[in-house]
Amino acid sequence: MYLLWTLLFLHVSAQHWTLFDEQSKPKREGRVRLVGDLPSSGRVEVFHDGQWGTVCDDGWDLVEAQVVCRQMGFLGAISVTPGGQYGEGSGPIWLDDMNCKGSESSLSECCFKGWGVTDCSHKEDAGVICEAGTNITSNRQFSVDNSLGLSADLGLLFDSGDGCDFSINVRDLSEEAELSFCVHSMILMIYPELNITKESRNLTVDVSQMCHPHVSAFLRYLYTREIDVSITSAQCLHQLAFIFGVKNLMVDVGRVFTSLIPEDNTFRTQVSMYEYGVRTGDLVLQENVLQYLSWNCEFLISSPLWSTISFHMMDALLQRSDLVVKDEALLLEALERWIQDKGDEISSEQQASLLNHIRFLLIPVDKLYEMQFSSSVLYQNHEKLYLNGLLRGFQFNALPFSKIRNKMDNMSYDYLPRIYTAEWSLFINDTTTNYQYYQYNYGQNYRIQSFSTPAHPSALYKDQMVQWQAQVFLNVQECSYYGVSCNSFPVAKFLGYGNQNSYTSTIRFSNRLILTCKNQNNVFHVQDFKNDMAVIPTNTSMGLPNPCPDDYSFRFVVRPEYI
Repeated sequence: MYLLWTLLFLHVSAQHWTLFDEQSKPKREGRVRLVGDLPSSGRVEVFHDGQWGTVCDDGWDLVEAQVVCRQMGFLGAISVTPGGQYGEGSGPIWLDDMNCKGSESSLSECCFKGWGVTDCSHKEDAGVICEAGTNITSNRQFSVDNSLGLSADLGLLFDSGDGCDFSINVRDLSEEAELSFCVHSMILMIYPELNITKESRNLTVDVSQMCHPHVSAFLRYLYTREIDVSITSAQCLHQLAFIFGVKNLMVDVGRVFTSLIPEDNTFRTQVSMYEYGVRTGDLVLQENVLQYLSWNCEFLISSPLWSTISFHMMDALLQRSDLVVKDEALLLEALERWIQDKGDEISSEQQASLLNHIRFLLIPVDKLYEMQFSSSVLYQNHEKLYLNGLLRGFQFNALPFSKIRNKMDNMSYDYLPRIYTAEWSLFINDTTTNYQYYQYNYGQNYRIQSFSTPAHPSALYKDQMVQWQAQVFLNVQECSYYGVSCNSFPVAKFLGYGNQNSYTSTIRFSNRLILTCKNQNNVFHVQDFKNDMAVIPTNTSMGLPNPCPDDYSFRFVVRPEYI
């Protein structure tokens, strides 16, 4: 399923009451709207100086359309529509000769002639078609029940409206659609974040029209603490829960978000989810997305989305040890490319901060040597940091760990490996064939593979090899034949032999098993081995759902680290 993530922006204001203080309350200046038959497409209009105006299609391209769609909370733009296709607007033409980079958070941040400076007519009014999430094919229901003893009676009270004394007005961002609900102020007073008083009589909520069908169910939840959440309603309900400060509902709906994380191989959904989690302060959602992106870092850095991620996300990713990458040098190259693409958006201080997260000690020594001749912009801007990293890297590769351990107590993460795959892993892809008894004895079992690795990434150990055998068991017969005790399936075994035991006082092996969808090339599960065994959890007990239950491969990764 290709899943589009539609973010919905709301702001709340009310007579006698406001959710935001004046500094944090969203401003109308620079807001955009689409005028057309559908919420996701139409003529682009921007609010400036107290009135709505249009945008001329001179210089109007897909980059500008992307900025508009993201500003409105859509995932991105499908196409641009120049030449007044959605009808001619009225009033001023506010923007002309637009020139966006694509990273702006609002259209008014792009370069243009100046407010109202134009030689266009309304026949040239620009339009866009945004991605609106219409091809979501799954709408599973998730029941949320935090109910109390009187929930059923309170639900009937909401339905009847008897004795209601408080008005909630819900209007569209374009102010062209409006709903009104009569509720009971005593119920709202249960939620202290709302700051409802006896004098409060009404509040107005600005909500995208796409969310209007879900407002009634949300308000009813305030009475009953019960609600059914679907993939299509989750976005609205989570945002409403954030606005009203209903933290329990935010957490429950966040679990639905987690089920969506593996569904989009373009990473657009996940990147949008993370930024949404930052805006709403949902730390659980942020962590779930970061974990998934860390596991899929190899694919992420080669995708078009890599250059668009924010500094905040990059900073969070580079601090993690569960990044799955070929090696640390490739990660540094990807960071250099990202900084070059961002240009002036990333300050010198931010560049230095990110560079400090690179683990130079774990860069292969031959690549360390090549780096001193680098001509990258990042190297030129921060030569001192690079040279310091190179020096520490050479020391790490030339000296015994016992010699440098005491000097490194304050930067222990520097020598903690991520999940490197370049020369440290192998795949077992044959996970559907059931081998017969005679094949164990006379045939080839492709679920048993062997390979060797150095004992540690340090150059001191490059000639000291450890042999590894990886094996996957799918049934009782296979386990029995090989003398392995298995209670559930599949089971993976990863055993080192040879010289492995001679390093136990200095090196430990925190090996990892990675599950990857074969056709989709996305990692959905990573786990460690206990006593050389890894029992694969069922789909219902995994942190993330398995999007390819019948067609995934096993990747065994050796992960040595100094003790």
